Amino acid sequence: MGRIFEVRKATMFARWDRMAKQFTRIGKEIAIAVKAGGPDPDNNPALRRCMLNAKGVNMPKDRVEAAIKRAMGKDKADYEEVVYEGYAPHGVAVMVETATDNSTRTVANVRMYFNKGGGSLGNSGSVAFTFNRMGEFKIAKEGQDIEELELELIDHGLEEIGEDSEGNIIIRTAFNDFGNMSKALEERGISAISAELKRIPLNTVELNEEQSKEVLELIDRIEQDDDVQQVFHNLA
Repeated sequence: MGRIFEVRKATMFARWDRMAKQFTRIGKEIAIAVKAGGPDPDNNPALRRCMLNAKGVNMPKDRVEAAIKRAMGKDKADYEEVVYEGYAPHGVAVMVETATDNSTRTVANVRMYFNKGGGSLGNSGSVAFTFNRMGEFKIAKEGQDIEELELELIDHGLEEIGEDSEGNIIIRTAFNDFGNMSKALEERGISAISAELKRIPLNTVELNEEQSKEVLELIDRIEQDDDVQQVFHNLA
């Protein structure tokens, strides 16, 4: 009984940690969006996207509103978006998106993670060419016909459509068509569960179980950093 309790407690803490990380990430995205386009989501598509993603991870409405107020306040943190590129062990390409108020601290931490994990931090452009930056929308499948939806959205930048492991519909567009697709979904009354900009690998690296574990441990350490927003890689 005690062992079961410990496992449940560990699972619960892991879930809380993951939720806290998601809330922090979205809070920074809100700050950047408000700085760029103002606090009114009706006139700020980036802020609308942040609020949508906040809803998708069950971030309380009052925390979202507090993040918007902080972003307008005198004591707001001035975050900048910085992307780092490098290689994990065994030639796996890695891209690290950060939002930081101290880039000197962030680059030092990211370099340390790569070095300790058997990888190396590269220069700008060293691995970006192996990824395609795309917009990705996740919507509920209920009430939707994928083939019909594909025909409706093809003129709004649709490049890929399919289902994920949870049965949701995944829609991908080119980076430059993200806004067009977002508007097209809104006009059709389709509420996305999430809407994100992702880096999709153009090719993947196949590794054995032990090698994959080394890579995933490095990626996990990077993701735990408070300045890191998202990590993308081309491990199969």
